[in-house]
Amino acid sequence: MNANPWPREVRRRDGRLVPFDPMRIERAVARAAREIGNHDPSLPKAIAKAVATELSQWSQPPGVEAIQDLVEHHLVVAGFDDLARHYSAYRRTRADLRKSKARLAVEDDLKLSLPAVTVLRERYLRKDDAGHPIESTGAMMDRVATFVAAAEEHYQSGASGRWAEEFSRLLRSLDFLPNSPTLMNAGTTLGLLSGCVVLPIEDSLQSIFTTLGQAALIHQAGGGTGFSFSHLRPRGDRVGSTGGNASGPVSFLHVFDAAAGVISQGGRRRGASMAVLDVSHPDIVEFIEAKAGAGELSHFNLSVGAPDAFFRAVERRTTHRLVNPRTKKLVKRLPASELFEHLCVLAHRSGDPGLLFLDPINRANPLPQEGRIEATNPCGEVPLLPYESCNLGSINLSHFVQDGALDWERLGTVVGIAVRFLDDVIDVSTYPFSELEEAALRSRKVGLGMMGLAELLAALRIPYDSDAAVSLAGRIARTIRTEARRASAELARERGPFPRFDTSRFAKGGVPPLRNAQLTSVAPTGTISMIAGTTAGIEPIFAISYVRNVLDRQLVETNPLFERTARDRGFYSAQLMEDIAATGSVRDSRSVPSDVRAAFPTALDIEPKWHLRMQAAVQRFVDAAVSKTVNLPAHATVEDVRDLFLSAWRARVKGITVYRYGSKPDQALSILAPHEAPLSSPVRVHTEFSGGCAAHTCEF
Repeated sequence: MNANPWPREVRRRDGRLVPFDPMRIERAVARAAREIGNHDPSLPKAIAKAVATELSQWSQPPGVEAIQDLVEHHLVVAGFDDLARHYSAYRRTRADLRKSKARLAVEDDLKLSLPAVTVLRERYLRKDDAGHPIESTGAMMDRVATFVAAAEEHYQSGASGRWAEEFSRLLRSLDFLPNSPTLMNAGTTLGLLSGCVVLPIEDSLQSIFTTLGQAALIHQAGGGTGFSFSHLRPRGDRVGSTGGNASGPVSFLHVFDAAAGVISQGGRRRGASMAVLDVSHPDIVEFIEAKAGAGELSHFNLSVGAPDAFFRAVERRTTHRLVNPRTKKLVKRLPASELFEHLCVLAHRSGDPGLLFLDPINRANPLPQEGRIEATNPCGEVPLLPYESCNLGSINLSHFVQDGALDWERLGTVVGIAVRFLDDVIDVSTYPFSELEEAALRSRKVGLGMMGLAELLAALRIPYDSDAAVSLAGRIARTIRTEARRASAELARERGPFPRFDTSRFAKGGVPPLRNAQLTSVAPTGTISMIAGTTAGIEPIFAISYVRNVLDRQLVETNPLFERTARDRGFYSAQLMEDIAATGSVRDSRSVPSDVRAAFPTALDIEPKWHLRMQAAVQRFVDAAVSKTVNLPAHATVEDVRDLFLSAWRARVKGITVYRYGSKPDQALSILAPHEAPLSSPVRVHTEFSGGCAAHTCEF
């Protein structure tokens, strides 16, 4: 018999032996007790002691299920039948989740959510010839870490093993995740690890269709693409070789969209692209209206590229010039304010187009001698020159709360490892055509960003729509950039700076040599935030609770931090979760304490000005750009959109996208309107909705 009042080891469900920890029993009983209003502090310790004492008589290590059976038994013996039933119900819920995962035939050693495991199975995990997964969720992280760490051998023999372990710990902890193509393709035959590429389109059929073919290869590998169509001659312009008339940029935009749709059917994920047209192009009105119809250009986000001069003309109510890009001749003058108003009307109607502020983008261009930036990746967070790519990664801020504060020291440590990881990705990536490789090695751009900001703020009880939240977000962005530059400078000392450093704006500004021309960018994080189990990018929580269809079942999903808070604070109940699911919000719920209501605002609870203030605060300390959607309520007006667009230009962000709730019939999240009849699933989301904007390519 063991002399200690507890067993030494416990056998987990996977058969592994781990040390017995009675505190796990105490925490589980305490949480269940709080949920039914029992706040006796002695009860959890008494139950844990009773269970441990009985287990100490066992000759073999107990299993998890046996321990839980004993917990229920001792609760009943102690007279807490209602608590035993509550504990049992929670066990059944967890068992159902395990069964659902078992149906997927995926070994989930990272303990991810069911939607995350579902998406990983479909697109990320390696499979055999029959389509069955042959790696666990943790093994996927090991595969990526080992493949990326192979780059270390280029600089120091024997270093790859150490860094493979370091990278694996980082990825398995979910403190940091790279963009989806890296998770999908590392160590596979596809090999493209960059998340996004900007491709050039010049005014010839050869250029147009060469680019179309290159885009198909990138989409096949799961990457996104961005294009400027601004160099194409306008509709009706003369075609010298045939004597005919040009069909214009929008016609070719439809060709690119159709190709993306075909590729997505056999590819790893839905093809995503950004199309940009300069506001001075003669076909700008046709471009602005291109997505006015339902289902039009579903693989594209649209943005109008505009210089400061255009917005000054809007403010001064002067004229704007439309110029033929082929002849450079004036085609037409029109009131700038009228064109801007038309743009706002269409953005209000469908969410497209957004705006790119070309002058702020190019003022921050680290390599101005290489050309003017005219386009971005699909969600706008990475303005790039032609053929440049960017491998992205995001730090999970929700993991950096320690004793009620942000752990700045650990954040800095993780930033350093993440920068090294992303720099290594450049070296081990396979580029489908030489122009991509040459451009990537020339500037070595990476994009380290963040996800989980809303969850971090909620954990710290800081309302997203507050000065304190905006200030903290700015400080986080500044810290990430500072630590990223420190890490890049260290890599430059080890490996040499990026080849164009001497002609970059950094060299002219007296910055020490850097390994990377660009270091920070805030992506929407799409699926990787779902994998990490946190909120998307710097977006607020879109809904506290909603219903998702997974494996032919309707699953009620609740923000994990809110659910833990509700359980810990003792106001959790199944009825409360159902009530919240009717609107997705808790701001008006009197069943939720006021400080919790304030700390958990949803995107539609927040006034639009706070969305923009948050974006501007983060953009100030980001090298590239920030992907952010300003969510508007259904009753928002065109004037609201107009004010936001002009405010964004004045705030010196690099782009802006708005989405008015309900403006698209196929939006990814739908909330039951007050006048609708009650439904069993009032808040409904698409399978792949990951908590960002409700109807935009960036969610997926």
